[in-house]
Amino acid sequence: MNAHPMHPFLARAASVAAGVAAAVPAGQALDAPTPCTEFDTRALINHWVLYTSHGLEHRARRAELPAELGARDFTADADWRSAYAVQLERAVAAWAEPAAWEGDVDLGGAPVPAVGIARMLILELLLHGWDVARATGGRIEVDEELALLAGEVVAENAELYRQYAGFAASVALPADASAWDRALAASGRDPRWTA
Repeated sequence: MNAHPMHPFLARAASVAAGVAAAVPAGQALDAPTPCTEFDTRALINHWVLYTSHGLEHRARRAELPAELGARDFTADADWRSAYAVQLERAVAAWAEPAAWEGDVDLGGAPVPAVGIARMLILELLLHGWDVARATGGRIEVDEELALLAGEVVAENAELYRQYAGFAASVALPADASAWDRALAASGRDPRWTA
């Protein structure tokens, strides 16, 4: 059986995220601010790694995240970047199973269609990838198709995310802004943010 049509987007978003992580300089101080004002760089990376690689796999398998993972400082391991890439591959492989896309995923007691969960996780890979890149002086390359998808998912979920302080108010941009900058701005991120 073939994987779901959204699976290639998930794989591409994971590849983008792995590239951002790989570019974080060794020895980089991780106490700097980030576009996510509630996180310094270390907390942001740990959140990103936890939910977009381990969480991504566990959602596909309908399994609970072990408490040990939630308490782990992934950045304490010198090889966290390569470990993240490996875990992303495992997660993408778990979503290659057609059954992963069927039915609902329990999200804190509320059933959410698996496709919707996967779309939100694609968004987390990209948005937090941008956050990490900006906080560490790196770059993120998001192709037009992924950028348009990100914009769609932001629009679909903005109200929910804002209820839980996941997004700030949207940021005004010039009319000729790129699709990626528009997705960032709609999520409450200023594409011009610098550390």
